[in-house]
Amino acid sequence: MAFEAPAPDLNKLIAAWEEWESGEQTPGKVMATMKTAGLPQVLQQLIASGWTPTA
Repeated sequence: MAFEAPAPDLNKLIAAWEEWESGEQTPGKVMATMKTAGLPQVLQQLIASGWTPTA
């Protein structure tokens, strides 16, 4: 039986970012939370869709 990762959780990603910005969490903890909340999948989907950041 293969493991299927859950869908990315944008609310968890934003919450982790806000905890880092406010100084509540260390960068390592924030990165771990963002990874398990699906940041790699979100970034891959953005690249695949051709999204580019604007100024």
